[in-house]
Amino acid sequence: MKDIVSQQNIVAEAKKFTDQEIRPFAADFEANESLPRDLIKKIAQKGYLGAIIPEEYGGLGLDQLHYGLLTEEIGKGCSSTRALLTVHTSLVGESLLCWGNKSQKEKWLPLMASGEKIAAFALTEPEVGTDAGNIQTNYRQEGDRFILNGNKKWTSFGDIADIFLVLASNNGKPTAFLVEREFAGVKTTRMTGLMAGKAAHIAEIEFNNVEVPAENIIGKIGNGFTYIANTALDCGRYSIAWAGVAIAQAALEEMVTYSRRRTQFGQKIVKFQMIREMIADATTQIKAARALCLNAAHLRMEKSEDAIIETCIAKYFASKVAFKVATDAVQIHGGNGCYNKYPVERLFRESKILEIIEGTSQIQKEIIASYGARKYYRPQ
Repeated sequence: MKDIVSQQNIVAEAKKFTDQEIRPFAADFEANESLPRDLIKKIAQKGYLGAIIPEEYGGLGLDQLHYGLLTEEIGKGCSSTRALLTVHTSLVGESLLCWGNKSQKEKWLPLMASGEKIAAFALTEPEVGTDAGNIQTNYRQEGDRFILNGNKKWTSFGDIADIFLVLASNNGKPTAFLVEREFAGVKTTRMTGLMAGKAAHIAEIEFNNVEVPAENIIGKIGNGFTYIANTALDCGRYSIAWAGVAIAQAALEEMVTYSRRRTQFGQKIVKFQMIREMIADATTQIKAARALCLNAAHLRMEKSEDAIIETCIAKYFASKVAFKVATDAVQIHGGNGCYNKYPVERLFRESKILEIIEGTSQIQKEIIASYGARKYYRPQ
Protein backbone atom coordinates (compact mmCIF):
# COMPACT_ATOMS: atom_id res chain seq x y z
CA MET A 1 0.00 0.00 0.00
CA LYS A 2 1.23 3.47 -0.86
CA ASP A 3 2.52 5.87 1.80
CA ILE A 4 0.20 8.57 3.10
CA VAL A 5 1.76 11.44 1.12
CA SER A 6 1.48 9.52 -2.15
CA GLN A 7 -2.17 8.76 -1.45
CA GLN A 8 -2.88 12.39 -0.57
CA ASN A 9 -1.30 13.41 -3.87
CA ILE A 10 -3.55 10.99 -5.74
CA VAL A 11 -6.64 12.50 -4.09
CA ALA A 12 -5.42 16.02 -4.89
CA GLU A 13 -4.83 15.03 -8.50
CA ALA A 14 -8.32 13.49 -8.63
CA LYS A 15 -9.78 16.85 -7.57
CA LYS A 16 -7.96 18.59 -10.43
CA PHE A 17 -9.01 15.89 -12.86
CA THR A 18 -12.64 16.17 -11.76
CA ASP A 19 -12.65 19.97 -12.04
CA GLN A 20 -11.21 19.78 -15.56
CA GLU A 21 -12.66 16.62 -17.09
CA ILE A 22 -15.88 15.82 -15.21
CA ARG A 23 -17.64 18.69 -13.42
CA PRO A 24 -17.93 21.03 -16.43
CA PHE A 25 -19.55 18.28 -18.52
CA ALA A 26 -21.82 16.58 -15.98
CA ALA A 27 -24.96 18.16 -17.47
CA ASP A 28 -23.90 16.99 -20.93
CA PHE A 29 -23.37 13.44 -19.68
CA GLU A 30 -26.91 13.45 -18.32
CA ALA A 31 -28.41 15.01 -21.44
CA ASN A 32 -26.70 12.38 -23.58
CA GLU A 33 -27.54 9.68 -21.01
CA SER A 34 -24.03 8.31 -21.33
CA LEU A 35 -20.52 8.55 -19.99
CA PRO A 36 -18.21 9.05 -22.96
CA ARG A 37 -15.89 6.15 -23.64
CA ASP A 38 -12.95 8.53 -23.80
CA LEU A 39 -13.74 9.74 -20.26
CA ILE A 40 -13.87 6.16 -18.96
CA LYS A 41 -10.53 5.58 -20.69
CA LYS A 42 -9.03 8.64 -19.01
CA ILE A 43 -10.35 7.52 -15.63
CA ALA A 44 -8.77 4.12 -16.22
CA GLN A 45 -5.46 5.69 -17.25
CA LYS A 46 -5.45 7.67 -14.01
CA GLY A 47 -5.80 4.38 -12.16
CA TYR A 48 -9.07 5.31 -10.48
CA LEU A 49 -10.84 2.13 -11.64
CA GLY A 50 -8.30 0.23 -9.59
CA ALA A 51 -8.11 2.78 -6.79
CA ILE A 52 -8.45 0.31 -3.94
CA ILE A 53 -7.03 -2.71 -5.77
CA PRO A 54 -3.50 -3.60 -4.53
CA GLU A 55 -0.54 -2.55 -6.61
CA GLU A 56 0.41 -6.19 -7.22
CA TYR A 57 -2.70 -6.43 -9.42
CA GLY A 58 -2.08 -3.11 -11.15
CA GLY A 59 -4.19 -0.96 -8.85
CA LEU A 60 -3.34 2.22 -6.94
CA GLY A 61 -3.42 0.45 -3.60
CA LEU A 62 -5.30 3.21 -1.75
CA ASP A 63 -6.42 2.55 1.80
CA GLN A 64 -10.08 2.87 2.77
CA LEU A 65 -9.67 6.46 3.94
CA HIS A 66 -8.11 7.80 0.76
CA TYR A 67 -10.40 5.74 -1.43
CA GLY A 68 -13.31 7.42 0.32
CA LEU A 69 -11.80 10.86 -0.19
CA LEU A 70 -11.20 10.09 -3.87
CA THR A 71 -14.82 8.94 -4.18
CA GLU A 72 -15.97 12.23 -2.69
CA GLU A 73 -13.93 14.30 -5.14
CA ILE A 74 -15.25 12.47 -8.18
CA GLY A 75 -18.78 12.42 -6.73
CA LYS A 76 -18.77 16.21 -6.36
CA GLY A 77 -18.25 16.43 -10.10
CA CYS A 78 -20.76 13.87 -11.33
CA SER A 79 -22.77 11.22 -9.51
CA SER A 80 -22.94 8.90 -12.52
CA THR A 81 -19.17 8.99 -12.89
CA ARG A 82 -18.78 8.23 -9.19
CA ALA A 83 -21.20 5.33 -9.63
CA LEU A 84 -18.67 3.69 -11.93
CA LEU A 85 -16.24 3.49 -9.02
CA THR A 86 -18.95 2.28 -6.66
CA VAL A 87 -19.99 -0.58 -8.96
CA HIS A 88 -16.77 -1.53 -10.72
CA THR A 89 -14.28 -0.94 -7.91
CA SER A 90 -16.25 -1.38 -4.67
CA LEU A 91 -19.03 -3.87 -5.37
CA VAL A 92 -17.12 -6.13 -7.76
CA GLY A 93 -13.45 -5.32 -7.27
CA GLU A 94 -13.44 -5.55 -3.49
CA SER A 95 -15.62 -8.67 -3.55
CA LEU A 96 -13.16 -10.40 -5.86
CA LEU A 97 -10.29 -9.23 -3.71
CA CYS A 98 -11.96 -10.67 -0.62
CA TRP A 99 -13.47 -13.90 -1.94
CA GLY A 100 -11.81 -14.67 -5.27
CA ASN A 101 -9.23 -17.43 -5.42
CA LYS A 102 -5.65 -16.83 -6.51
CA SER A 103 -6.22 -17.53 -10.19
CA GLN A 104 -9.38 -15.41 -10.30
CA LYS A 105 -7.59 -12.46 -8.73
CA GLU A 106 -4.62 -12.80 -11.05
CA LYS A 107 -6.86 -13.00 -14.11
CA TRP A 108 -9.55 -10.40 -13.43
CA LEU A 109 -8.19 -7.74 -11.09
CA PRO A 110 -5.46 -6.48 -13.49
CA LEU A 111 -8.04 -6.30 -16.29
CA MET A 112 -10.39 -4.32 -14.05
CA ALA A 113 -7.66 -2.04 -12.71
CA SER A 114 -6.58 -1.13 -16.24
CA GLY A 115 -10.13 -0.60 -17.43
CA GLU A 116 -9.74 -3.26 -20.09
CA LYS A 117 -12.77 -4.95 -18.53
CA ILE A 118 -15.66 -3.03 -16.96
CA ALA A 119 -17.56 -4.88 -14.23
CA ALA A 120 -21.13 -4.65 -12.96
CA PHE A 121 -22.96 -6.15 -9.98
CA ALA A 122 -26.19 -8.00 -10.80
CA LEU A 123 -28.29 -8.70 -7.71
CA THR A 124 -31.60 -6.79 -7.90
CA GLU A 125 -34.40 -8.32 -9.98
CA PRO A 126 -37.73 -7.09 -11.41
CA GLU A 127 -39.60 -8.53 -8.40
CA VAL A 128 -36.79 -8.69 -5.83
CA GLY A 129 -35.12 -5.64 -4.32
CA THR A 130 -34.51 -5.41 -0.60
CA ASP A 131 -35.54 -9.07 -0.21
CA ALA A 132 -32.35 -10.10 -1.98
CA GLY A 133 -32.16 -13.42 -0.16
CA ASN A 134 -35.08 -14.64 -2.30
CA ILE A 135 -33.64 -14.03 -5.75
CA GLN A 136 -35.39 -15.83 -8.59
CA THR A 137 -32.50 -16.07 -11.03
CA ASN A 138 -31.56 -19.74 -10.86
CA TYR A 139 -28.84 -22.14 -11.84
CA ARG A 140 -28.46 -25.85 -12.29
CA GLN A 141 -25.29 -27.89 -12.54
CA GLU A 142 -24.45 -30.02 -15.55
CA GLY A 143 -21.08 -31.64 -15.11
CA ASP A 144 -18.46 -28.96 -14.61
CA ARG A 145 -20.70 -26.19 -15.93
CA PHE A 146 -23.57 -24.21 -14.45
CA ILE A 147 -26.62 -23.10 -16.43
CA LEU A 148 -28.11 -19.74 -15.43
CA ASN A 149 -31.62 -18.49 -16.18
CA GLY A 150 -33.35 -15.36 -14.97
CA ASN A 151 -33.50 -11.59 -15.11
CA LYS A 152 -31.76 -8.77 -13.28
CA LYS A 153 -32.75 -5.11 -13.14
CA TRP A 154 -31.29 -1.74 -12.13
CA THR A 155 -27.77 -2.91 -12.93
CA SER A 156 -25.57 0.19 -13.10
CA PHE A 157 -23.21 0.04 -16.06
CA GLY A 158 -24.88 -3.19 -17.09
CA ASP A 159 -25.32 -1.73 -20.56
CA ILE A 160 -21.57 -1.55 -21.19
CA ALA A 161 -20.05 -4.00 -18.69
CA ASP A 162 -17.82 -6.80 -19.91
CA ILE A 163 -18.27 -8.97 -16.81
CA PHE A 164 -21.09 -9.34 -14.31
CA LEU A 165 -20.94 -10.54 -10.72
CA VAL A 166 -24.26 -12.40 -10.69
CA LEU A 167 -26.16 -13.91 -7.76
CA ALA A 168 -28.27 -16.94 -8.67
CA SER A 169 -29.96 -19.59 -6.52
CA ASN A 170 -30.59 -23.33 -6.59
CA ASN A 171 -33.00 -24.69 -3.96
CA GLY A 172 -32.16 -21.89 -1.56
CA LYS A 173 -28.42 -22.01 -2.19
CA PRO A 174 -27.41 -18.58 -3.56
CA THR A 175 -24.12 -18.70 -5.43
CA ALA A 176 -22.01 -15.94 -6.98
CA PHE A 177 -20.89 -16.30 -10.58
CA LEU A 178 -18.67 -14.17 -12.75
CA VAL A 179 -20.52 -14.06 -16.06
CA GLU A 180 -18.83 -12.73 -19.17
CA ARG A 181 -20.84 -10.71 -21.67
CA GLU A 182 -19.59 -12.87 -24.52
CA PHE A 183 -21.24 -15.98 -23.04
CA ALA A 184 -24.14 -17.14 -25.21
CA GLY A 185 -27.53 -16.23 -23.77
CA VAL A 186 -26.55 -12.93 -22.10
CA LYS A 187 -28.70 -10.00 -23.21
CA THR A 188 -28.72 -6.47 -21.81
CA THR A 189 -31.36 -3.79 -22.38
CA ARG A 190 -30.67 -0.17 -21.56
CA MET A 191 -33.13 1.48 -19.17
CA THR A 192 -34.19 5.04 -20.01
CA GLY A 193 -36.60 7.56 -18.53
CA LEU A 194 -34.83 7.51 -15.18
CA MET A 195 -35.06 10.26 -12.58
CA ALA A 196 -31.33 10.09 -11.86
CA GLY A 197 -28.29 8.05 -12.80
CA LYS A 198 -29.09 8.84 -16.41
CA ALA A 199 -25.46 8.53 -17.48
CA ALA A 200 -24.80 5.38 -15.42
CA HIS A 201 -25.75 2.98 -18.24
CA ILE A 202 -28.36 1.24 -16.05
CA ALA A 203 -29.73 -1.91 -17.66
CA GLU A 204 -31.88 -4.98 -17.35
CA ILE A 205 -30.07 -8.25 -17.95
CA GLU A 206 -31.50 -11.51 -19.24
CA PHE A 207 -29.75 -14.83 -18.73
CA ASN A 208 -31.12 -17.50 -21.05
CA ASN A 209 -29.45 -20.87 -20.49
CA VAL A 210 -26.10 -19.17 -19.97
CA GLU A 211 -23.31 -21.71 -19.47
CA VAL A 212 -20.79 -20.65 -16.83
CA PRO A 213 -17.66 -22.71 -16.12
CA ALA A 214 -16.98 -23.85 -12.57
CA GLU A 215 -13.85 -21.69 -12.41
CA ASN A 216 -16.12 -18.62 -12.58
CA ILE A 217 -17.78 -19.36 -9.24
CA ILE A 218 -16.74 -16.79 -6.64
CA GLY A 219 -16.44 -18.31 -3.19
CA LYS A 220 -18.28 -21.54 -2.48
CA ILE A 221 -21.55 -22.92 -3.78
CA GLY A 222 -24.38 -21.76 -1.51
CA ASN A 223 -22.38 -18.95 0.10
CA GLY A 224 -23.22 -16.30 -2.47
CA PHE A 225 -25.50 -14.19 -0.33
CA THR A 226 -24.06 -14.70 3.15
CA TYR A 227 -20.53 -13.87 2.10
CA ILE A 228 -20.14 -12.41 -1.38
CA ALA A 229 -23.33 -10.33 -1.65
CA ASN A 230 -23.06 -9.01 1.89
CA THR A 231 -19.42 -8.10 1.33
CA ALA A 232 -20.32 -6.32 -1.90
CA LEU A 233 -23.18 -4.41 -0.28
CA ASP A 234 -21.01 -3.38 2.67
CA CYS A 235 -18.36 -2.04 0.30
CA GLY A 236 -21.06 -0.36 -1.76
CA ARG A 237 -22.57 1.32 1.29
CA TYR A 238 -19.19 2.73 2.23
CA SER A 239 -18.87 4.23 -1.24
CA ILE A 240 -22.44 5.59 -1.11
CA ALA A 241 -21.77 7.18 2.28
CA TRP A 242 -19.00 9.22 0.67
CA ALA A 243 -21.29 9.88 -2.30
CA GLY A 244 -23.71 11.51 0.15
CA VAL A 245 -20.97 13.76 1.45
CA ALA A 246 -20.01 14.58 -2.13
CA ILE A 247 -23.49 15.63 -3.23
CA ALA A 248 -24.10 17.57 -0.02
CA GLN A 249 -20.78 19.40 -0.37
CA ALA A 250 -21.45 20.23 -4.02
CA ALA A 251 -24.94 21.49 -3.11
CA LEU A 252 -23.55 23.62 -0.29
CA GLU A 253 -21.03 25.21 -2.64
CA GLU A 254 -23.78 25.95 -5.14
CA MET A 255 -26.12 27.48 -2.53
CA VAL A 256 -23.39 29.67 -1.06
CA THR A 257 -22.14 30.84 -4.45
CA TYR A 258 -25.65 31.60 -5.68
CA SER A 259 -26.70 33.40 -2.49
CA ARG A 260 -23.61 35.61 -2.60
CA ARG A 261 -24.36 36.65 -6.19
CA ARG A 262 -28.15 36.87 -6.17
CA THR A 263 -29.66 40.25 -5.24
CA GLN A 264 -33.21 40.70 -3.91
CA PHE A 265 -34.72 43.69 -2.12
CA GLY A 266 -31.52 45.64 -2.68
CA GLN A 267 -29.08 43.21 -1.06
CA LYS A 268 -27.42 39.84 -1.58
CA ILE A 269 -29.67 37.07 -0.34
CA VAL A 270 -26.80 35.61 1.71
CA LYS A 271 -27.63 38.40 4.18
CA PHE A 272 -31.14 37.08 4.81
CA GLN A 273 -31.51 35.29 8.12
CA MET A 274 -33.37 32.24 6.80
CA ILE A 275 -30.83 31.77 4.01
CA ARG A 276 -28.04 31.93 6.57
CA GLU A 277 -29.85 29.37 8.70
CA MET A 278 -29.88 26.91 5.79
CA ILE A 279 -26.19 27.53 5.14
CA ALA A 280 -25.37 27.00 8.81
CA ASP A 281 -27.36 23.77 8.99
CA ALA A 282 -25.80 22.45 5.80
CA THR A 283 -22.28 23.27 6.94
CA THR A 284 -22.82 21.52 10.28
CA GLN A 285 -24.58 18.47 8.85
CA ILE A 286 -21.92 17.92 6.20
CA LYS A 287 -19.16 18.05 8.78
CA ALA A 288 -21.04 15.49 10.86
CA ALA A 289 -21.58 13.22 7.82
CA ARG A 290 -17.91 13.45 6.86
CA ALA A 291 -16.89 12.63 10.44
CA LEU A 292 -19.01 9.47 10.32
CA CYS A 293 -17.40 8.49 7.02
CA LEU A 294 -13.92 9.11 8.40
CA ASN A 295 -14.76 7.03 11.45
CA ALA A 296 -16.01 4.19 9.24
CA ALA A 297 -12.84 4.43 7.15
CA HIS A 298 -10.55 4.05 10.16
CA LEU A 299 -12.59 1.14 11.54
CA ARG A 300 -12.48 -0.60 8.15
CA MET A 301 -8.72 -0.14 7.99
CA GLU A 302 -8.44 -1.62 11.50
CA LYS A 303 -10.75 -4.48 10.46
CA SER A 304 -12.86 -3.69 13.50
CA GLU A 305 -15.97 -5.74 14.17
CA ASP A 306 -17.85 -2.43 14.38
CA ALA A 307 -16.88 -1.40 10.84
CA ILE A 308 -20.01 -2.81 9.18
CA ILE A 309 -22.52 -1.14 11.50
CA GLU A 310 -20.60 2.14 11.47
CA THR A 311 -20.65 2.01 7.68
CA CYS A 312 -24.43 1.53 7.78
CA ILE A 313 -24.76 4.52 10.11
CA ALA A 314 -22.56 6.64 7.85
CA LYS A 315 -24.50 5.62 4.75
CA TYR A 316 -27.86 6.33 6.39
CA PHE A 317 -26.87 9.72 7.78
CA ALA A 318 -24.90 10.94 4.75
CA SER A 319 -27.68 10.06 2.33
CA LYS A 320 -30.23 11.90 4.48
CA VAL A 321 -27.93 14.92 4.71
CA ALA A 322 -27.39 14.91 0.94
CA PHE A 323 -31.13 15.09 0.30
CA LYS A 324 -31.71 17.78 2.93
CA VAL A 325 -28.88 20.00 1.71
CA ALA A 326 -29.77 19.50 -1.96
CA THR A 327 -33.40 20.36 -1.14
CA ASP A 328 -32.34 23.57 0.61
CA ALA A 329 -30.03 24.42 -2.27
CA VAL A 330 -32.99 24.20 -4.66
CA GLN A 331 -35.04 26.37 -2.29
CA ILE A 332 -32.36 29.05 -2.19
CA HIS A 333 -32.21 29.07 -5.99
CA GLY A 334 -35.97 29.57 -6.17
CA GLY A 335 -37.34 29.03 -9.67
CA ASN A 336 -33.81 28.59 -11.00
CA GLY A 337 -33.45 25.57 -8.75
CA CYS A 338 -36.07 23.80 -10.89
CA TYR A 339 -34.15 24.50 -14.10
CA ASN A 340 -31.57 22.04 -15.38
CA LYS A 341 -29.22 24.84 -16.35
CA TYR A 342 -28.36 25.00 -12.66
CA PRO A 343 -26.51 22.05 -11.07
CA VAL A 344 -28.75 21.96 -7.98
CA GLU A 345 -31.63 20.56 -10.03
CA ARG A 346 -29.49 17.51 -10.87
CA LEU A 347 -28.02 17.27 -7.37
CA PHE A 348 -31.53 17.19 -5.89
CA ARG A 349 -32.56 14.25 -8.06
CA GLU A 350 -29.31 12.37 -7.54
CA SER A 351 -29.45 12.86 -3.77
CA LYS A 352 -32.79 11.06 -3.50
CA ILE A 353 -31.35 7.93 -5.10
CA LEU A 354 -28.81 7.59 -2.29
CA GLU A 355 -31.67 6.90 0.13
CA ILE A 356 -32.67 3.91 -1.99
CA ILE A 357 -29.58 2.17 -3.38
CA GLU A 358 -27.38 -0.24 -1.41
CA GLY A 359 -30.16 -0.64 1.14
CA THR A 360 -32.96 1.89 1.65
CA SER A 361 -32.91 4.33 4.55
CA GLN A 362 -35.68 2.28 6.16
CA ILE A 363 -33.60 -0.90 6.02
CA GLN A 364 -30.58 0.95 7.41
CA LYS A 365 -32.73 2.21 10.28
CA GLU A 366 -33.85 -1.34 11.05
CA ILE A 367 -30.22 -2.49 11.14
CA ILE A 368 -29.18 0.46 13.29
CA ALA A 369 -32.17 -0.01 15.63
CA SER A 370 -31.28 -3.68 16.16
CA TYR A 371 -27.71 -2.68 16.94
CA GLY A 372 -28.79 0.07 19.33
CA ALA A 373 -31.28 -2.20 21.09
CA ARG A 374 -28.50 -4.69 21.82
CA LYS A 375 -25.69 -2.32 22.63
CA TYR A 376 -27.45 0.18 24.83
CA TYR A 377 -29.58 -2.12 26.95
CA ARG A 378 -28.91 -1.51 30.64
CA PRO A 379 -29.86 -4.52 32.77
CA GLN A 380 -31.58 -3.67 36.03
